[in-house]
Amino acid sequence: MSAVRSDAGKAAAIAGSIPLPASAVFPKAARLLKTDEFSSVFRLRPWRRTAHFVIYGKPTGRDARLGLVVGKKHAPRAVTRNLVKRLAREAFRVRRAEFAGWDILLRLHARFDTKTMPSAASAPLAALCAGEIRELLDRAAREVARRNAAAAASD
Repeated sequence: MSAVRSDAGKAAAIAGSIPLPASAVFPKAARLLKTDEFSSVFRLRPWRRTAHFVIYGKPTGRDARLGLVVGKKHAPRAVTRNLVKRLAREAFRVRRAEFAGWDILLRLHARFDTKTMPSAASAPLAALCAGEIRELLDRAAREVARRNAAAAASD
């Protein structure tokens, strides 16, 4: 029995010793965590909307950070809320460098149609979410670039 435990411990130590590349992590510092951080971004007008999501942005001059608001009102099942958050974090993590100096907030603002997607974590739902999030991040990246260029031109 102890041999099994030691083998499992060795495997865990080996797996834990392989560091992830810096681009593959989403550190706590890259997230909006406190109420004031969310409130300061929410005070601004939304940049863009899709059928289910709204995106906000605020210049900070620090590293890019992401805030997510996925409430039970629009995604009653935890599986759906977690799916949306997982997809949003991954999409942002890959493109984080494009949003340097900005806090980005992504909010789910409409329910998903349960008739067309009855499963809480179905492939069509994941594809729909990923597509809308990707589209919003594309638009937000263009907006950030435009505002950064305007700020650089005025300086």
